[in-house]
Amino acid sequence: MINYKHLHYFWAVAKRGGVARASEYLHLTPQTISGQISLLEDNLGEALFNKVGRNLELTDAGRLVLSYADEIFSLGGELEDTVRNLPAGRPLTFRVGIADVVPKTIAYRLLAPALKLPDNVRIICKENNLDNLLAELALHRVDMVLADSPIPPTLDIRGFNHSLGKCGISFLAIPELADNLQDDFPASLNGAPLLLPSDISRVQPRLLRWLDNLHIHPRIVGEFDDSALMKAFGQAGAGVFVAPTAIADEIVNQYRVRIIGSTEEVREHFYAISVERKISHPAVAAITETAREWLK
Repeated sequence: MINYKHLHYFWAVAKRGGVARASEYLHLTPQTISGQISLLEDNLGEALFNKVGRNLELTDAGRLVLSYADEIFSLGGELEDTVRNLPAGRPLTFRVGIADVVPKTIAYRLLAPALKLPDNVRIICKENNLDNLLAELALHRVDMVLADSPIPPTLDIRGFNHSLGKCGISFLAIPELADNLQDDFPASLNGAPLLLPSDISRVQPRLLRWLDNLHIHPRIVGEFDDSALMKAFGQAGAGVFVAPTAIADEIVNQYRVRIIGSTEEVREHFYAISVERKISHPAVAAITETAREWLK
């Protein structure tokens, strides 16, 4: 890895025609500059200057390095000018990854507080599976990941899990199906058509274990990665479907279905995952504070 301070010393000597003039420009002793350039030459494995009498001349390698240094430090100057001249009131960009198992309504409710910040915020949402989103987080391509589980212990990714809360689940169906199942819930689910989140969701094994402990065996007619697609099947009458109780009333209004029953024995958990142990991003802070009150 090139030490850019050493490269800058070389660039100053090459552009100003010698170590003495570069030392005046950099306010460093000639010995310091010469020593740093020697370290750069050792790192690159090539001599950058030839001494001709009392003067220094660039070698072929030195001319090549100078062409790159010109571009590097020119871009650095452009970067400084661009940052200093950013327009006032520029939106704060907030990039969030949403695990595909997190219901869309939950994701919106969790992210909505970021839109109410005093500063103008632009949210960029990316949806993918958790492993891919955590890789994006590690590369700082997203600021936060919303998920239904903490970072899997099998992944070697540095990050911190911030619990947002948890809630029970509700069972919903169209009125024609719900009428026959509401009176004796949950026993009425025995033999009933059931739509489930797929096995990539953390809630599926908890739900199946709860039903098995109660000796209830529904007829599973579908499993879905996408909760919105599961609700569409449920709205069409394909079977009973489940959703977090925190948004059950909204689903009733949106899909014109009924709640058959709810349980706190099976809970959905939600996490904000970031690279920060102590949250500093204002949007992440707003989300975690509001969510913990909503899902406490």
